[in-house]
Amino acid sequence: MTAFCLALLAGAVVGLSLGALGAGGSVLTVPALIYFLNFTPQQATTASLLIVLVTSLMALFTHARAGTVRWRLGLLFAAAGTPPAAVAATYHSHIPPQALTAAFSAITATAAIVMLRKPTPTEQVRPVRAAGVGAGLGALTGFLGIGGGFLTVPALVSALAVPMTTAVGTSLLVISINATTAFAVRLGTVATLNWALIAPFAATALLGAWDGKRLATKLNPKTLQRLFAATLLITATTMLTDTLFL
Repeated sequence: MTAFCLALLAGAVVGLSLGALGAGGSVLTVPALIYFLNFTPQQATTASLLIVLVTSLMALFTHARAGTVRWRLGLLFAAAGTPPAAVAATYHSHIPPQALTAAFSAITATAAIVMLRKPTPTEQVRPVRAAGVGAGLGALTGFLGIGGGFLTVPALVSALAVPMTTAVGTSLLVISINATTAFAVRLGTVATLNWALIAPFAATALLGAWDGKRLATKLNPKTLQRLFAATLLITATTMLTDTLFL
């Protein structure tokens, strides 16, 4: 299979994940770019920001039309993550490729565990905790090129008592803002990216994000989460093995 076809296929999977779950796009995008399309870790994390940004905006549009976005809350949550995202994006190029890959594999494994856990809603809003989570997500976006939806959704549910139905849409707003900030800082490195592969990847991701929302209404959410978590665990194991032994 050619690199172009691989880019089309991987993009579709990423878009479906973001549209259906409001999360997971970047933790699939970076490994796909590295292992299928031969991007370096630094190139992959930068390209991931752009891909996740455009697909998140598309998914956000569909959720906004359905009225499942809490705009004010999402903006406040993202505000805590914007400065860390900008700072972290400045230093990402100084991280050794092996360290970047190892860190990403750890985050991917964490995403799988979080996906398997059921968030416990609470009536008590904890703004300090929410701000801390928002700042941490911003830093992860800047360093690793991830949107952080797999952590944002449970954080919105458990720390801010947001119903799951609106947590996904609100998460997409947070992802879009953090990714925009981090990518803006990395604009100086975009000349090194392979746009001939990024473009088809992003195009099918957009289409996938459009269909992901409808897919979520037809399939059992728990089944989707379990399948996605299994995929993440396999991805994390592969990346860590590659870093340690190859």
